[in-house]
Amino acid sequence: MKSKKYVVFLSIVAALGGFLFGFDTAVISGAERFIQEKWQLSDWTHGMAVAIALYGTVLGALFGGIPADKYGRKISLLWIGVLYFVSALGSALAPDIVSFMIFRFIGGLGVGASSVVAPMYISEIAPAKNRGGLVALFQFNIVFGILMAYFSNYLIGIADLEESWRWMLGMEAIPALIYTFLTFRVPKSPRWLISHQNQVEEARLILTSTDPEGAEEAIRLAIEERNREKVKVGFGTLFKKSHIKITSLAVLIALFNQLSGINAIIYFAPRVFEMAGINAENALLSTIGIGVINMIATMLGLYFIDKIGRKKLMLIGSFGYIVSLCLIAGSFMGGGIDPSLVPWFVFLFIASHAVGQGSVIWVFISEVFPNETRAYGQSLGSFTHWILAAIIANIFPFFANTFGAASIFGFFALMMGLQLLWVITKMPETKGRSLEEIQRDMMIHKK
Repeated sequence: MKSKKYVVFLSIVAALGGFLFGFDTAVISGAERFIQEKWQLSDWTHGMAVAIALYGTVLGALFGGIPADKYGRKISLLWIGVLYFVSALGSALAPDIVSFMIFRFIGGLGVGASSVVAPMYISEIAPAKNRGGLVALFQFNIVFGILMAYFSNYLIGIADLEESWRWMLGMEAIPALIYTFLTFRVPKSPRWLISHQNQVEEARLILTSTDPEGAEEAIRLAIEERNREKVKVGFGTLFKKSHIKITSLAVLIALFNQLSGINAIIYFAPRVFEMAGINAENALLSTIGIGVINMIATMLGLYFIDKIGRKKLMLIGSFGYIVSLCLIAGSFMGGGIDPSLVPWFVFLFIASHAVGQGSVIWVFISEVFPNETRAYGQSLGSFTHWILAAIIANIFPFFANTFGAASIFGFFALMMGLQLLWVITKMPETKGRSLEEIQRDMMIHKK
């Protein structure tokens, strides 16, 4: 019982990076219109001001695995907290659009790095039977952070403070500071200690506290893997014959995640609602509904991910995506669907995402790569996720004004049809198995 409480505590601390991830991602939705008005930004510049954090996220995701490999997961988690704190204060106090973008970019680096390091750290300390739920705590914290950002934005908005957008952005500094101090209390990753530092005894002490039943087997397999892997690893390794199947799975799940349109909704929810004819105050209030639905559905995903598995959740989510996106597109086409129902269709979309892709993506990517290349694989999967997120957030205002919402959401629905086919035909199940067991089945060894 003590080991269970301890591993849950460690997972929650690491997953708090997800809370800041979610808060940072969603907080801009309440501020973006004020920022556009304050600095008189064009659609393209406005899109860049919103998306600049995502471009930082792309770099943070791409290179976040390098310090995690060299200096360890724990040190990386600590510096992620520092990045969040600096970004929150800097963005809130920014005197012009350039400095605002710089500080938002810094926050993006933290988001990208946390999407690599936190799931990886949790997967490396967690018992196989609970790993899905524990890693999914990262996603739960993301949606909890999104909810708190929406709620905070609403309260600050109705308080009618002068330059309220600065208060919205500055609120993130408080949880960032708390998270940074808590990271001092987590141990190093035991699998990193074995594979990168050859410190077996220190790893054994940690694993016997987090996974006493599977500790010795995990250590034995990790040592075997370390001894077997003699070549130098890097991003290039991911595209070799032995890894390409794994790499393609991580890239495709991340690709489909963003082609659902999730970040178009998260970043521009009030604007989408206003496009449907809902007034500004109710549009802002409806975003809280998004946060609540997101959290409830994520809790369901968290409960079922180790019971029915990753693949079944993805199937459920894919069907929900297709139905909800078709309804959203139809409501903007004037085909007899009442536009006032758009918030309800968006809630269905959010629930489908949270139960499926939202609960599965970070778990799945953290599981499929072997210990030696996990940091690079997690980086590549996260990079794919965030480069698409950045592009979509950057072009959404322009495309929404040029082509209309119906065309955009119709495109997202088509992409989710392709995801459904991929899940049915290509996605493997990984629940209830050790990381090393998954690796043995996934790797393609040369004859």
